[in-house]
Amino acid sequence: MMNEFEFKKIQIGNEVLAYREGGEGERTLLLIHGNMSSSAHFDHLMDALSDAFKIYAVDLRGFGHSSYHEAFDSLKTLSEDLEIFIDKLRLKDIEVLGWSTGGGIAMHLAADNPELIKRLILMESVGITGYPMFKKDATGQAILTELLMTKEEIAADPIQVAPVLDAIASKNGAFYKALWDAAIYTAGKRPNADDYARYIDEMLLQRNLVDIDYSLTRFNISNQHNGYCMGSGDIGKIKCPTVILQGDKDIVVPMSMATGIYEALTANASLRIIENAGHNPMVDQLEAVVKIIKEQ
Repeated sequence: MMNEFEFKKIQIGNEVLAYREGGEGERTLLLIHGNMSSSAHFDHLMDALSDAFKIYAVDLRGFGHSSYHEAFDSLKTLSEDLEIFIDKLRLKDIEVLGWSTGGGIAMHLAADNPELIKRLILMESVGITGYPMFKKDATGQAILTELLMTKEEIAADPIQVAPVLDAIASKNGAFYKALWDAAIYTAGKRPNADDYARYIDEMLLQRNLVDIDYSLTRFNISNQHNGYCMGSGDIGKIKCPTVILQGDKDIVVPMSMATGIYEALTANASLRIIENAGHNPMVDQLEAVVKIIKEQ
């Protein structure tokens, strides 16, 4: 039987963020979920870590049970929401885990708040030059020389975005299950039926898909141009120890993104390859993930 975690809400500027809180440990852990998900996806991870950590898992703006009053163009905006969250709860010496898109938000948080972030864990994280989106040809294949530049172009994308927006509008859980079976659970493992149904219900609450996709294209903390914008160089501001977790069967975030983060942070970072894991190693290899997170 899993531990119970309190479900709370807190006012953050013009938004209300929902979050899960629990755990009995002395260490503090903030969990940041990715695109097409919510804090609910951390349930088994939180349960397994509750003896070592006091845990906070937030529904980001426009996801899950949080509000979405103001649109955004940058992952940094979501990081700034979390800065207010941290300040209001008076958290300090925080270990932060960012999953997928949440990894980009976590990197902003660590770069901008070195006095608060004690350790950074990037799990299947977007790379330091963001996640490009390309125009598609008549067969649906990406045209690698033509980027999608505007939110309107992204929303109209017939392969990656428009079908997802349609599924959200029609509450088509079967579409989401087929998508996650094909793209996320590539190591042959699935959540149990009850968990999967609950996760899909949470996915369908997302209202910010185009904002997130646009923000991922503009995320660039490197020292290079990524085709959309010049990098901020903020990767150089991340000073805390960083662990990069990458599943060897992830087809959403390529291994090159993990190695790119590692090469930029190599003096104070470690790259841990999780075997037989896709984009959600919390399902594929939970024990391995827990062991790494508990390391000191």
